[in-house]
Amino acid sequence: MIESLQTAGTLIDDATLERFGAGDWRAVASLAPALVKIGTEQGLRCAVWAPNARQVALVGDFNAWDPSRHPMRLRHGTGVWELFMPGVRAGDRYKFAVLGADGILRWKADPLARRAECPPHTASVVDGAELVEWHDGDWCAARPDRQHPSRPVSIYEVHAGSWVRPGGGDDLWERLGERLPPYARALGFTHVELLPVMEHPFGGSWGYQPLGLFAPTARHGTPRSFAHFVERCHAEGIGVILDWVPSHFPEDAHGLEHFDGTALYEHADPREGHHPDWHSAIYNLGRNEVKAMLLASAHHWLTEYHIDGLRVDAVASMLYRDYSRAPGQWIPNRHGGRENLEAIDFLRELTGSVRARGDGTVTIAEESTAWPGVTAPAAEGGLGFDYKWNMGWMHDTLQYMRRDPIHRRYHHGDIAFGFQYAFSERFILPLSHDEVVYGKGSLAAKMAGDPARRLDALRAYLAFMWAHPGKKLLFMGCEIGQWREWDHDAAVDWDLLDQPAHRDVQRLVGRLNRLYGDLAALHASDADVAGFSWTVADDVENSVFAFERSAPGQASLLAVCNFTPVPHAGYAVGASRAGPWQLLLDSSCADRPPSLRNIAAWEEPRHGRPCSLVLDLPGNSTLLFVSQEPQ
Repeated sequence: MIESLQTAGTLIDDATLERFGAGDWRAVASLAPALVKIGTEQGLRCAVWAPNARQVALVGDFNAWDPSRHPMRLRHGTGVWELFMPGVRAGDRYKFAVLGADGILRWKADPLARRAECPPHTASVVDGAELVEWHDGDWCAARPDRQHPSRPVSIYEVHAGSWVRPGGGDDLWERLGERLPPYARALGFTHVELLPVMEHPFGGSWGYQPLGLFAPTARHGTPRSFAHFVERCHAEGIGVILDWVPSHFPEDAHGLEHFDGTALYEHADPREGHHPDWHSAIYNLGRNEVKAMLLASAHHWLTEYHIDGLRVDAVASMLYRDYSRAPGQWIPNRHGGRENLEAIDFLRELTGSVRARGDGTVTIAEESTAWPGVTAPAAEGGLGFDYKWNMGWMHDTLQYMRRDPIHRRYHHGDIAFGFQYAFSERFILPLSHDEVVYGKGSLAAKMAGDPARRLDALRAYLAFMWAHPGKKLLFMGCEIGQWREWDHDAAVDWDLLDQPAHRDVQRLVGRLNRLYGDLAALHASDADVAGFSWTVADDVENSVFAFERSAPGQASLLAVCNFTPVPHAGYAVGASRAGPWQLLLDSSCADRPPSLRNIAAWEEPRHGRPCSLVLDLPGNSTLLFVSQEPQ
């Protein structure tokens, strides 16, 4: 029989526990499970916050899962239970047997576990090894410049479990590390963004219902193999962004719900604590210990796994107390308003603490409303994020592209309107997984017309997106014009690349990314209205748009979009300067270089510009021109 060892002193010092109770996320690391040596004994040091529990015991492979054998010691006044268990080894499974305030014995996974069993199993796993010997120092040193708002950021969004399907017994992270970083680099992406990799009980939630906020899911491999994947991305010049979910958690029995027999991590009142859309529990961000755990999770991924940024999921659901609720189903804040003041404070502390790291790591908000100042500094009343997903742009422009071209003249504003607020935040333009699932159809299938015209329209739309102000995000499969809606149980339809039309879409994405990185006009002034000017904004009858992008001291770029299948010969467009303009890209001939090289603009005012160009616009096309000399 293995006996527990309760030292004469304490495992966690009083000052650390006081800091934890005050909401200091840095104190959480001292509560995390760790294999340590105390005296001559090697074993597991563990702790768990359960202030209302009557008793807590450590159970696992090492004691036949018997809750009567190794009770934990309560640190009174802190709600933390602690224990040192000699003889425990890396790989042993364990849980906490929590006798709740309601007299019910619950078997709970460790909220701070660094590793977990592969679902549907639910135990935590002792993890004692170091992750990797990192060799990405040069990458990390250059990160503040790489991720600066003036730099190109083009993100390839990936669901790890379905980019390729794992083979029998494969470590998926190893396979992805061999294939995904060089693929993303070859197409010119600067980052990959992973749907949440944190451990989650239901695979169909894609990680957006996580319970193991410190553990990469065991579905794809070990923590070390995930760290190796990140290092391989960095070696290929690819940053890694993780989706992260601090808004809610699933109500599985081994998780956080009623952890100690009370509403501990969640709100007690369902008007605050139950999410009607996702049937999950909402974190009580008014509790210091809950806030500390979540912030510690965020910094864990940035520190231990060298992650380059966190995209915070469902921020809108956190900001509004009445989110998805009818009158009478929500509780106003202390001022009688609908804003969630605790969530606002939490988000500001999150973004401020990440910025204070000074290592160039970034935070990104998936925020779907018009909340002001998401990327403004907290000192100016903002939330402090580095970037915000431009959900309005995505919805409006996709709605436009779905319409029959003959009807688009009545919906011209779906394209034009986004430019009115394009500079109100530092935006990322997302064509994300949310738009290619749940019956919404694939990106290619959203385009109007027969299959050939749909792919033409898709190329024109993607070129318009890359010319539009804002950083870029594209979900996997969209870069090859996949017809099938995304299925998390199936791999990307890579066999489509046997068809020239789908290879053309992929080639276009690669060319767009290279132009985007090479031309300062396309990325340096993304959030500065001075870097954008309309040329053609009101040609409703022809569904043509034209605009210029510029950066100080750099060549200007002119984008001209024809969103109908009808060609327009001799179409006159205003331009900012006379002289030659070089055609860099024609989305309608993505399989070959542009047939036109230079077009001369002459000094004749048009569209509010001092000069004019006359162009032949192919149907369903976006043309990109660059002035031959800096202005």
